[in-house]
Amino acid sequence: MNNQVRVGLFSFFSGAGFLDLGFEKTSGYEVLFVNEYHKPFLEIYKSSRQSLKHSRPQMGYNDDDICSFLKGKKANFLNENTQDAKRVYDFVGYIGGPPCPDFSVGGKNKGSTGENGKLSRVYFDLIINNQPDFFLFENVKGLYRTKKHREFFEEMKLNLITGGYKLTEKVINAIEFGAPQDRERIILIGFREEKLQEVGAELGETPFLNDFDWNSRIKYSAEEIIKKPWPTQDAFKENESLMAPPGIIKKLTVEHWFRKNDVDNHPNAQHYFQPRAGLPKFQIIDEGDDLKKSYKRLHRWRYSPTAAYGNNEVHLHPYKARRLSAAEALALQSLPKEFVIPPDMTLSNMFKTIGNGVPFLAAKGLAGTIFDYIKKINQPQPIYEKTISE
Repeated sequence: MNNQVRVGLFSFFSGAGFLDLGFEKTSGYEVLFVNEYHKPFLEIYKSSRQSLKHSRPQMGYNDDDICSFLKGKKANFLNENTQDAKRVYDFVGYIGGPPCPDFSVGGKNKGSTGENGKLSRVYFDLIINNQPDFFLFENVKGLYRTKKHREFFEEMKLNLITGGYKLTEKVINAIEFGAPQDRERIILIGFREEKLQEVGAELGETPFLNDFDWNSRIKYSAEEIIKKPWPTQDAFKENESLMAPPGIIKKLTVEHWFRKNDVDNHPNAQHYFQPRAGLPKFQIIDEGDDLKKSYKRLHRWRYSPTAAYGNNEVHLHPYKARRLSAAEALALQSLPKEFVIPPDMTLSNMFKTIGNGVPFLAAKGLAGTIFDYIKKINQPQPIYEKTISE
């Protein structure tokens, strides 16, 4: 039975679909509905799914403002489709990561009152209104670790608990799932208490999922990664080779993923920003000097810092005098090399959607973690026959 559990998904703030792809590449899941307000991102989503030979979502693509699903015809549409999906699938989930600049220390930092911050509240309201069997919420760690944002987060969690959900949360790092990137994010997962009772799951007295195993799909521990003898800096020498130092985890390095995805021959290999002030600035920064606010040069034999390409964040190629290409940025997001962004997209849209996305291997790891939990709780209940005395 475990292999036959079917899980239908409604995706919000889908971007180019990195999070969705991680679920789609995990057995048991099917994306049914996709909502992305920014049309260029949605076009990338559609195009990439065609190149990956993934079918169109049953309930279609949608570019409406998510706020429109709170009332009126669109609210009825979402609710009816959610309930219809429950009659077909064993579990139905909402997944999404609302835009995060308002909770980011390096971004706008306006919190829940910001234009993007308000969307997190809307997402939680949709969950409470429509009662999917479970949900996943992804956002920057600032929401969890900054005091004023944490107060909002705690308020939202209380609303979800009151709305019938048991919760579990963790700050994850994409590198622990095998992505070549030091990228921490807060993940909140909730399961509808009524659904848990229906499948016979053991429920504790607290509003939390105490038996949820966050480590079931972890590939590397943070402690293990930190202890490795990673290189620091080397003088920048354009196009020169550099041997990998012993003792590192090569599968977590920039160079491993560049080779794995054959980035020089990828369709997005030539999509990178040209320097406005000429080459000198690109030639004096050491390989591995990535501690600056901007103009960080990656080291080929180390993992990348968070691949976020907004707010003047510029990442330079380890051994070429230029910025990263879209193909290279996609590799750092651990996407399959078959993932291609249409060439007619602007460079700004390309890099914005890449930087906003959840690293594919982290998404796949989260999908597997949730599915492991679903399999554990979704066990067939014993049937007891009544005796004559009864």
